[in-house]
Amino acid sequence: MSYPTWRELQDSYWIRGKRFPQIADETPTFMGCPHATTPADLVGVDAAIIGSPYVTSWGDEWAGVSKAEWLAAPKRVRQQSIRYASGYIQDLDLDVFEHLNLVDFGDADIPPEANSSQTIDMIRRAQAAVEDKVNAVLDAGAIPIVIGQNSPCASYAIARCVAGHSTGPVGVVSLDAHWDAELIDRMTMNPEIGGPANWFRKTLDLDRVAPANVIEIGPRGMMEDKLGIRELRARGVHFFSSWDVRRIGIEKLCASLDPAYEGTERVYAHYDMDVIGGAGPSPGDILGELAEPIGLSDYEVIRIAHELGLRGIDGFSFICIPPGSAVQYRVIVYIIMYLLAGVAIANQVKTEPAQHTRVLTDGARKL
Repeated sequence: MSYPTWRELQDSYWIRGKRFPQIADETPTFMGCPHATTPADLVGVDAAIIGSPYVTSWGDEWAGVSKAEWLAAPKRVRQQSIRYASGYIQDLDLDVFEHLNLVDFGDADIPPEANSSQTIDMIRRAQAAVEDKVNAVLDAGAIPIVIGQNSPCASYAIARCVAGHSTGPVGVVSLDAHWDAELIDRMTMNPEIGGPANWFRKTLDLDRVAPANVIEIGPRGMMEDKLGIRELRARGVHFFSSWDVRRIGIEKLCASLDPAYEGTERVYAHYDMDVIGGAGPSPGDILGELAEPIGLSDYEVIRIAHELGLRGIDGFSFICIPPGSAVQYRVIVYIIMYLLAGVAIANQVKTEPAQHTRVLTDGARKL
């Protein structure tokens, strides 16, 4: 699938003539929001976008797709976001930017060589670069939203930061086609690394994270070792396969997120976008070796994000964003904006309960 050049996008109907801040050449800020360059710029901010252009591979490809295509995701999501007129979501009759202060905190300062060298030291340096940005956002009392492609930089790193800023239990909601719960990182065979195949299990080992407050949504089929999955479920992890989501329906699934919120102080949510598989607006084949049938649809992942915003969220991240498809990058924009719309609605309920008439999920933590 061929992605248009930045010049072609600038000349398109939706972007032509617009003015917006830029982070770098060909990289506008997300939705044209202000560009925050230092922690001081985060004062009074509600949420901040962070890019994590990092791919786990020694070679030129990852999962059968060119590494350059994966690395372009943070830039391309921002490019696609510029096509939208404002933060007004007509489905909800709500302008997100009338209620929330969003900034783009740029990309983490990941060493360029980290995308060709997968030594333990290089992985740690890349992870630390993301954690520096995420911790600065959390220190400011805002929600970090990390647009990345691989673990640990856009998964385990954010979970660590959210847990590190909590004095109580942390809930986790993870969407993925695979559990990523192997015993050790395949690339390094180092128990300290939360890599692509084991970041989820490493997150369960964090002091503030208890399996009973963790929900895994989307794995399906015959990709996993039965003993490992049965062990995780026996420990208390809640599991909804994509088969389950189709069977019970998306609204019942959204009403089943309580375990991540019951008794927890903070909640971290993670989207591995191979969860969509072959469903949604473009073929699952663009995910290369990661594609699996019975994927969630674009609506389902956006609806879950909105529910998380309504209930309350303290950190959010993406990996495995399908490469090369403009419409899939737009799905990421929708997920972020509907998530933030949920946060805005929840804030309205807290400040204007008598005037607020929206129907919200029972038991939302911050309402």
